[in-house]
Amino acid sequence: MTNLQQFYQFMPPRNETLWEIAKAEVEKRESNGSEGDGVETGEKSVFFIGSKNAGKTTIILRCLDRDESPKPTLALEYTYGRKAKGHNTPKDIAHFWELGGGTSLLDLISIPITSDTLRTFSIVLILDLSKPNDLWPTMENLLQATKSHVDKVIMKLGKTDSKAASALRQKIRSNMQKDHPDRELIDPFPVPLVIIGSKYDIFQDFDSEKRKVICKTLRFVAHYYGASLMFTSKSEALLLKIRGVINQLAFGIGKSKSICVDQNKPLFITAGLDSLSHIGSPPVPDNDIGKFNARSPMELWKKVYEKLFPPKSVNTLKDIKDPAKDPQYAESEVDEMRIQKDQELEQYKRSSSKSWKQIELDS
Repeated sequence: MTNLQQFYQFMPPRNETLWEIAKAEVEKRESNGSEGDGVETGEKSVFFIGSKNAGKTTIILRCLDRDESPKPTLALEYTYGRKAKGHNTPKDIAHFWELGGGTSLLDLISIPITSDTLRTFSIVLILDLSKPNDLWPTMENLLQATKSHVDKVIMKLGKTDSKAASALRQKIRSNMQKDHPDRELIDPFPVPLVIIGSKYDIFQDFDSEKRKVICKTLRFVAHYYGASLMFTSKSEALLLKIRGVINQLAFGIGKSKSICVDQNKPLFITAGLDSLSHIGSPPVPDNDIGKFNARSPMELWKKVYEKLFPPKSVNTLKDIKDPAKDPQYAESEVDEMRIQKDQELEQYKRSSSKSWKQIELDS
């Protein structure tokens, strides 16, 4: 069977969603016995979003114990993993989704987030610490788009199952102790959120004042959203810590209570363990804070951060390559068919143009 025939054979029906296709593939592999005889007792979904080339794929492969070289994520990719919590126990399954393109493909966020998956859904936001000027706009755009869609799903769910929708809203606050002094001052993200700062090996060589601003800002954002925050790099020890956090999200295994808030070390703060009093105020002189005209604490932190690290005004879409022209995805038969179709399309455009001109002349 040729690659072209295989391509068309495995093309999904038009009425199937990507989520349904992924689930069907998992069930197919299970029925063939390729993953053992365990019966799943639970399913969770983890959605990786973040900066371009920040290491999302590397972290996923590491969590799944796959010794593969990461490839660029072009749009939205899916994989899965299975793990038993003990000897002779049923295996749980975790669905891993990854959004490529940084902030250029926000419309795809809606695909993995549905009313069926939301109850066991988590977000992992990975930010490139080596590019501080891109950090805030990347974080803001991705979190706003994700939160907006999650809120819509919960609202839609509330119309048919108000108890389930209410339980989802209350669940996220359980990460913070009832007697925490900031409990009424924060606005937890509607699903569990982990913020990871990657490329710490580059970040640690930044000027100490810059590191201070970035650390304090990310601590505030993470705490405000009820999220965990941690930094990582190529260090084996740091990657193992990240793997443990992802395993907790994906399989409910071992929740860490570790904390490191020293800006001279990789941050590691589990959700609910930080506080506004420990984070402190934005890193500007007290008499300058009133000059920012902020309407909320989040806006104040944003303005302070962007004063030191002004965002670059670049078109996020301009560097997205056409995968059909990418050499690493070359398929001779498919490419030949594509060229033929492109030629037919151009011929159609020319003939259509001539027809319209003739009509105009006749009239």
